[in-house]
Amino acid sequence: MKNVNNPKVFSDALSALHDFQSGMTLMSGGFGLCGIAENCIDALTTMNVKDLTVISNNIGNSGRGLVKILVQEKIRKACCSYVGGNPDLEVRMLNKQIQVELIPQGTFAERIRAAGMGIRAFYTPTGHGTLIAQGKEVKNFDRPCILETALHADFAIIKAQRGDTFGNLWFKETARNFSPLMAMAAKMTIVEVEELVEVGEIAPEDIHLPGIFVQRIFQGKNYKNDIEFLITEEN
Repeated sequence: MKNVNNPKVFSDALSALHDFQSGMTLMSGGFGLCGIAENCIDALTTMNVKDLTVISNNIGNSGRGLVKILVQEKIRKACCSYVGGNPDLEVRMLNKQIQVELIPQGTFAERIRAAGMGIRAFYTPTGHGTLIAQGKEVKNFDRPCILETALHADFAIIKAQRGDTFGNLWFKETARNFSPLMAMAAKMTIVEVEELVEVGEIAPEDIHLPGIFVQRIFQGKNYKNDIEFLITEEN
């Protein structure tokens, strides 16, 4: 349900995703399980959507994160930079049940940033001479570079620690990761926050992403904030 007094504020993930449809391209923030939009991903598991192209650093891990919609066969193509720790994705890749575009992580971030900045494409030496370069234009500068195009999306789902009702966001530590870039690269950005506050409660110098890039925001709940690999110090 939309807040009639503020069209940006929604009651929950499902209402914020009400017009998300099959065949769309989805950006999902997070690095491993750090900073993922847990409520939005859970909402997507209940929705009748399919044939999605998902742009995310990885596609979940061992039953958590985006793997929840992967096992429901909702993802047609994944654009990511890391596929480790995900046996469900491995099986689908080996059985050719999903298209996977592996992208070097720096190139991945820059392709998303380029979309947000209105840059259509750029040259980079990363990947030249490897499988990454197949079918791509090569141009010589100080060294051979390949042409990479910007990555756009219909929707982006991201999570921030704190946000105000205009959509100004503050991220906690590494949970910031790719999320601000994705918010700028998508037509529709949905943000879930652990703390939703009034405008002015986040100091201007603490805003990591201005609300101009956010179309919808809601107060999340029941966060697990899973740790991907728990390592304790050995005495």
